[in-house]
Amino acid sequence: MKFSTTCVNLVAILTAVAGSASAFAPTMSAVRKSSSASTSLKSTVAPSIPTTDTAADTTVASIPKFAQRWRKSTKQLATLGPASSTLEMIETLFLAGADIFRLNFSHGSQEQKQELLTMIREVEEKYSHPIAVLGDLQGPKLRVGEFSNPNGEVLEKGQIFRLDLDEAQGDNTRVMLPHPEIIEASLIDHVLLVDDGKVKLTVVGKGDKYLDCRVDVPGKISNRKGVNTPDSVLDISPLTPKDRSDLEYMIGIGVDWIALSFVQQPSDIEEIHELIDGHLKEDAFRPAVMAKIEKPSCFYDDNLEKIV
Repeated sequence: MKFSTTCVNLVAILTAVAGSASAFAPTMSAVRKSSSASTSLKSTVAPSIPTTDTAADTTVASIPKFAQRWRKSTKQLATLGPASSTLEMIETLFLAGADIFRLNFSHGSQEQKQELLTMIREVEEKYSHPIAVLGDLQGPKLRVGEFSNPNGEVLEKGQIFRLDLDEAQGDNTRVMLPHPEIIEASLIDHVLLVDDGKVKLTVVGKGDKYLDCRVDVPGKISNRKGVNTPDSVLDISPLTPKDRSDLEYMIGIGVDWIALSFVQQPSDIEEIHELIDGHLKEDAFRPAVMAKIEKPSCFYDDNLEKIV
């Protein structure tokens, strides 16, 4: 299966999916069986947005099945945000070709996500065409501490910079890294990426409570910037307390897919499935799981096959 490049950089493995162009239709079919408002799943949508004068008269069922939506072999995913949180915009995105709407639980309240899902279902019912809803969990946020200079510090190429557990504010030589699991898992020559890779550090020395790193890609580092550990497998769960609360809420409002961030190994997928089973009511629709492949450890040995 090929994944669309429009999927908002969401590089993912779609678990339990047959490789057909209608991969999301079975999910929505299951939703329809448990819904009081049944709609047809065998129609399609116009390849272009109807004008205001004709929109009210246009139905998905009136469009032939050789329309563009039925010819494409990938699915288009649209993330809903402040600029796309109205019923009119959601409908416009759907008519433009969006098959899946992503609800990003990193931002906004749970109640806001419920409102968005309700509007998506209204569009779905209006056009008698299945629309998948993806709830995206935030995952762990690994960040450096704060600096005495509120503007941060500029690191020069080749200098040694220390990450440690000292709560004192940082300077041009060190800063707190409040994640002992990173210090423990990091080995000599492991890479740490700060602020989405704007600064690249390589571990050249370590102790029980610190890492000494060489600056390979120089740049500015400031308060609470994120740290990525591509070479290390961290002994932490991919599900934070916030994620567990959001997961339970997603199941309650009826999302079709749940995206799990920070997947490192097969046990992470097993953990979320166990949590879903624990929250799922009897005979309720079970959402599928999407593993966001962001860590090289997913490709160790046969991890990828087990994750899928």
